[in-house]
Amino acid sequence: MTENFQPQDAKKFETALLRFDQENSRDPNLEDSQPRELLYAKRLTDWVLRLCPNGSEELRLAARCQHICRWQSPRENYPMNRAGYLKWRADLKKFHAQKSGEILSEVGYDEKTILRVQDLNLKKHFPNDPETQALEDALCLVFLEFQLADLAAKTAEDKTINALQKSWAKMSEAARAEALKLKYGGREKILLQRALNG
Repeated sequence: MTENFQPQDAKKFETALLRFDQENSRDPNLEDSQPRELLYAKRLTDWVLRLCPNGSEELRLAARCQHICRWQSPRENYPMNRAGYLKWRADLKKFHAQKSGEILSEVGYDEKTILRVQDLNLKKHFPNDPETQALEDALCLVFLEFQLADLAAKTAEDKTINALQKSWAKMSEAARAEALKLKYGGREKILLQRALNG
């Protein structure tokens, strides 16, 4: 929690975060010796709080459950083509929103709060809603900071550049400024430069 943030009910808020973390700690895939989705949720939360230190309770909850239990719906369960990829992504968003809603309901959150968290999970009203934009910015920054090197190592240059251009197009000016401060490996730096030079 950031210094001035006061949730409506501190115990309820902390319990929700704990429940999200418990679910994500079951991820059998490890990264840096931690369950991957648990680590991802913490990284996403960190970026959301850096970008939006006065963010609402709903935004903080959404950041912590954005990819909840993602391993339960693996990419290989869908056709390995663009249509399959898009269907997987669309189904994942709904899955995460449903899962987050169930947990928030168990913890005792009201329907209005749950629907707002789910709207953020689903990225409704993007880019006109500032908190949806903040969440999207954080998602892009987690990608750039922690996932770009791996993507660049196993993906054709033109596809990596395309992914970078798509991410950049979704980011606010504030997030782009943060992205330019990140430390990149030599190859990633070159690819980002090419992406930005279009």
